[in-house]
Amino acid sequence: MRAFPSGLGVALVTPFQDNGAIDFPALDALVDRVTAGGADYLVALGTTAETPTLSTAERKAVLARIRNRNAGRLPLVAGIGGNDTAVVAALRDFDLEGVSAVLSVTPFYNRPSQRGLYEHFRAVAQAAPVPVILYNVPGRTGVNMLPQTTLQLAGEFDNIIAVKEASGDMAQIEELIAGAPEGFHVLSGDDSLAVRLIEKGGDGLISVVANAYPAYVAEMVDAALRRDASRANGLWNGIAELVKALFAEGNPTGIKAALSLCGVAGNHLRLPLVASSPELTDRIRGLAAAAGL
Repeated sequence: MRAFPSGLGVALVTPFQDNGAIDFPALDALVDRVTAGGADYLVALGTTAETPTLSTAERKAVLARIRNRNAGRLPLVAGIGGNDTAVVAALRDFDLEGVSAVLSVTPFYNRPSQRGLYEHFRAVAQAAPVPVILYNVPGRTGVNMLPQTTLQLAGEFDNIIAVKEASGDMAQIEELIAGAPEGFHVLSGDDSLAVRLIEKGGDGLISVVANAYPAYVAEMVDAALRRDASRANGLWNGIAELVKALFAEGNPTGIKAALSLCGVAGNHLRLPLVASSPELTDRIRGLAAAAGL
């Protein structure tokens, strides 16, 4: 296993039953699947988990179930964030026993300034009982945390150990990698940019796609980290169209369709998200078969 949090992390979905309840046996099966497939660590309660639709009690139950099923096999990251810095209370309220780090997203909707982002994460770092992974995903939050803000936080707080960077901006990613202090990890938050980010000196990927195809994505990330560019890019080219399809109707719509096709979990989401269209499901089925998956 690679040094945490490098390599492949998997942002686990939350499986649901057709009545909307959490499907805990399917969640167990998913944890086993990605672990056997070569994941380096697990990420619970991220964007892909439909976390905004879960009650606090459900979030605690999901985290506890993943922790218990994992049984210490892999490092575990818990998503704890929000648009109010009072989220620091959740860092004290959640049972983080057995959790290796928290993943904390930039505050969404209220669009804070860079100073506001700094102050928010300063409060998170000071309150967190475990290391912190910053999460920058401007396409969802409406705010982009600039490299100078991320690097200032990384330099001032030893317990801020990484950033999951999902800006999609390679110039921004390169600036983060170039300025990262020793021991600070730059992780791709986009499956489609993982190989390029690692080639530039980044440390790995927190993946959506690996929910359904963990062994394939693990091999791709491993090849990139071993600097086998031919193998890594060949593997990426083999699933590029499939990955595009998996995000065509949003996330986790596509990956839940793929997991249903794999027989791991039902194709059920919570409103306002809806299941994939029949056309997209058929396209995912065909592209996965063409890739040998």
